[in-house]
Amino acid sequence: MTIEIVHVAVGVIKKNNAIFICKRADEQHQGGLWEFPGGKVEAGESVFVALKRELIEEVGLTIHSSSQLMVIEHDYGDKCVKLDVHVVSNFSGEAHGAEGQPSEWVGISELENYDFPEANAEIIEKIVARYA
Repeated sequence: MTIEIVHVAVGVIKKNNAIFICKRADEQHQGGLWEFPGGKVEAGESVFVALKRELIEEVGLTIHSSSQLMVIEHDYGDKCVKLDVHVVSNFSGEAHGAEGQPSEWVGISELENYDFPEANAEIIEKIVARYA
């Protein structure tokens, strides 16, 4: 049996010394945990195009550019993900939970105080090492 790997474009939205995060709905995979916004890369889509689409839908931002931070593959047992993580600091609009989800700007040094899915631990370590 082959397990599908879900390719996800993830946006680490950075403004000054803060990162924008959202809380996953309880009924979602890894529900109730905080996340960096983004979503599935569709067939034939580039990571940037997917990220642009997802961030408009999820947080109301239009991104103009991004830079790759890292790629992580993680097996949750019930789902495998490939997280293509990009830092986004060139955007327009005001970030908010456009789908009604709780969201907030968090100081980089405060990220470790929030509960994220296990795969996000490496992302947080890299953000703190690079920007804190």
